[in-house]
Amino acid sequence: MPESQLQIVNLEGVAKSFGAVRALGGVDLKVGEGECLGLVGHNGAGKSTLMNVLAGTLEPDNGVIGIHGADLTNRYSVTIAHQHGVRCVFQELSLCPNLTVAENARVFHPKLKNWGWKKRAGDLIIAKLDEIFPGHEIGANDVVGDLTIGKRQIVEIARAFTVTDEPLHLVILDEPTSSLDAVAAKQLLSFVRRVVEGGRSCILISHLLGEIIEYSDRIVVMKDGEVVEEKRAGDFTRDSLVAAMGNVAEDKNTEVNNQCEKIRGETSVVVRAHTNGAGEGAELLAHEGEIIGLAGLAGNGQTDMLLQIYEAAGRSGSGIEVNGPVALVAGDRQTDGIFHLWSIGRNVGARSLARMVKGLLIQPEAEDDMAREWQGKIKIKTPDMNNNILSLSGGNQQKALFARALGSDAKIVLMDDPMRGVDVGTKLEVYDLIRVEAESGRTFLWYTTEIDELNNCDHIYVFREGRIVADLSCEELTEEKVLHSSFKETT
Repeated sequence: MPESQLQIVNLEGVAKSFGAVRALGGVDLKVGEGECLGLVGHNGAGKSTLMNVLAGTLEPDNGVIGIHGADLTNRYSVTIAHQHGVRCVFQELSLCPNLTVAENARVFHPKLKNWGWKKRAGDLIIAKLDEIFPGHEIGANDVVGDLTIGKRQIVEIARAFTVTDEPLHLVILDEPTSSLDAVAAKQLLSFVRRVVEGGRSCILISHLLGEIIEYSDRIVVMKDGEVVEEKRAGDFTRDSLVAAMGNVAEDKNTEVNNQCEKIRGETSVVVRAHTNGAGEGAELLAHEGEIIGLAGLAGNGQTDMLLQIYEAAGRSGSGIEVNGPVALVAGDRQTDGIFHLWSIGRNVGARSLARMVKGLLIQPEAEDDMAREWQGKIKIKTPDMNNNILSLSGGNQQKALFARALGSDAKIVLMDDPMRGVDVGTKLEVYDLIRVEAESGRTFLWYTTEIDELNNCDHIYVFREGRIVADLSCEELTEEKVLHSSFKETT
C-alpha cells in the first residue's frame, strides 16, 4: 500500500488457533482508502479466519486491530465493526431464510423501524439490487428460503452495500462470485471498481485468479496462516500467483479438449430426460463414461434437472430413465450437503453405510478406513477425521462431499455447481479424479457457473427458462456460444 494512502485497516500480529490447529500465525494486513485488496490462498490458508477477525465475528488470540487509526483490539465486535463502516459478505451466507428480502434488510439496519419500515427496507434493498444487478428479478417480499443460492448471494451482497445511519468504508467479499453466473459476476465486479473509484474499499477473496488480477489494486497471498507475498496486482501473472500460493498441481486443463475424440453413442445410455417444451435439443442424454456439462445463466433449470434425475433413480413412471445408482454433490453445502452435527469421517461415509454394516451394526473400523483413504486421495486438511465437519474451511467441506460421492457405489454422479469456494489446486486434482472415474465407466452430469470448467466435459447442454436450448459437442464449445444461447433472441 502506498505510504501516502490513508489506512482504513491495520491488523498487526493477528494469531488464532482452534485447539491444535493454528489458523493464523501472526498476520499483518493493511487496507487503504479507495483500494480493492485481493486476498488469495488455498483452502485452509487462513483467509476466512482473518476476515472473521476483521468483521468482528471472531476474537483473535493475539494481535492488534486498528480501524481508521484507532486501536480497537480489546473492544472489537460486529457492532463496533459496523459503526466504523466495516462489513462482510461471508462465504457461508448469513441471511435468515424464513424472512423476506425486505425483512433481511431490516435485520441489517435495526434503525429502520416505526410505521412503514417494511416499505422503506424493501425500497432500500431493491434500489441497491437494481444498481448492482440490473435485471435481477428479485422482489422485496420474496422469502429468502425460496430463492436459489445464486439469488440469495445477490441479496446478501446488495444488503452489505446499503447505507442508512451507519457509514460504509470497507466491504469484505469472501468468494462473492462462487454462486453467480458469468453475467452476474461481471455486474458485481464492475460495481466493485466503481465503489473503489468513489473512495470506498473492498477486500476481494476469490479462487478465480483472473478476477483477482483484473479487479484488484494489490494482492496479498496467504499460506498456512501467514502472508507469504504481497505486491501490486499488475506485478502478478496467473502463473506467478499460482507459484506464490505453492503446492498446486500442474494445470493439465489447458489441453482437456483432447477428450473430444470420444464418440457419442459408443456406450449405453444411462440417463435420458426431457426438459419442458419441445423442439431440437429438448432431450438430455448421458452415456456411460461421459462427462455431461449443464450450462446457462443460473436459475434456468439446471439444478431442477439434476434433482429430477436424482429423484427418478430407482423409480418407474417418472418419465426419466436412470440406469444405475446415483450420488449428488451439492453446491449449497450448508443446506443440502453436510450433516452439521457429524464428524468429517461420518459425513464422507454417509452414502456408503450399507456396505459398512455387519450383522445389524455399522462397523466403525470400516468408516475410519474409508475416511482415511479419502482424506489422502482428496487431501482434506484436518489433523483428525473425527473432528466435526464444521471445523473445516468451506473448500475442505466441499472436498468431503466429493469424497462421499466418489467413494460410493454410484455409477452416476450429479454435481450441482460443486466447486464453490474450492481453490485452484484442489480443482485441478478433482478434475483429474473425475476424468479417471469417467474412463472407468462412471458418468457425470455437471452443472457449473464457471464456463472454463465446461472444457472438462464431453458434451454440453445449455439451459434457458427451464429448457435445453443448445446441444454442443466439446468441439463446438465456445464462451460466445454459451452466452449467446443463454439469452433470448430479441426482435
